[in-house]
Amino acid sequence: MRKTMREAMLLVGVAAFGLLTAPAFAEEADKPTANATVGLFSKYVWRGEELSHDSLVIQPSLTVGYKGFSANVWNNADTHVDERLKALSNDTSKGNFDMNETDFTLAYDWSVGKLGFSAGYIYYNLELAEDTQEVFLKSSVDTFLKPTITVYRDIAGTPYWYVTGAISHSLPIKKDISLDLGAQVSYWAYDHAVDGPDANDPGKAFSAFHDGLLSASVTLPVNKYVSVTPQLYYSFPLSADASDRLKALNVASSDDSFVYGGVSVGLSF
Repeated sequence: MRKTMREAMLLVGVAAFGLLTAPAFAEEADKPTANATVGLFSKYVWRGEELSHDSLVIQPSLTVGYKGFSANVWNNADTHVDERLKALSNDTSKGNFDMNETDFTLAYDWSVGKLGFSAGYIYYNLELAEDTQEVFLKSSVDTFLKPTITVYRDIAGTPYWYVTGAISHSLPIKKDISLDLGAQVSYWAYDHAVDGPDANDPGKAFSAFHDGLLSASVTLPVNKYVSVTPQLYYSFPLSADASDRLKALNVASSDDSFVYGGVSVGLSF
């Protein structure tokens, strides 16, 4: 635990150093901002793991921000919880409709020229697993494909590193409307042996390229404040070890890849 906390403090310290030494910041409005969205999706997939099965999920989110600081509350509500997933819940007496996850995120964003940075903290309030916490540090470059690297560190549960690399691009369709495309790869590394599959060495810590994610979305503005965004995703394993792990974790279907999508309605002011 002490080692975990030292590493977490180191990660936060690096972020704090960047905050204190950054020579320039992007111009920001003096007034606070707020964004609320409600999404309806065919499936909930998190880092390649299927967390709903044969049911629609509702995912509301609220973010408020001011001068680079932001706070977000995100929720997942499963409209018909699969019995095999319900067995993982801390409360098996609940009905089929269940709000089974609430995440709280605090973050600070800043920039230095074309480089963008974000440092933050996430608390995962879960019913299908033990609650946990992460800190993260993200960096991006404002150039073609907008390459982004994000490092997550668990600081409360089973210690691990989860690292993602992503690119994105927008194709104009017409005024104020574009097709937004994205691709992401990840690497997951536990500090030590954990409960769960490792195809080659069950007694060793899992460490492998994990899940990939392709995305496509179109944001359709309704007016100055409201927009509607259809979205489509494809999640898949990046290695044989990741495939074995995901098939074992996905107790409702034993699949390792998923095509899913939905639509979200956003309100910004």
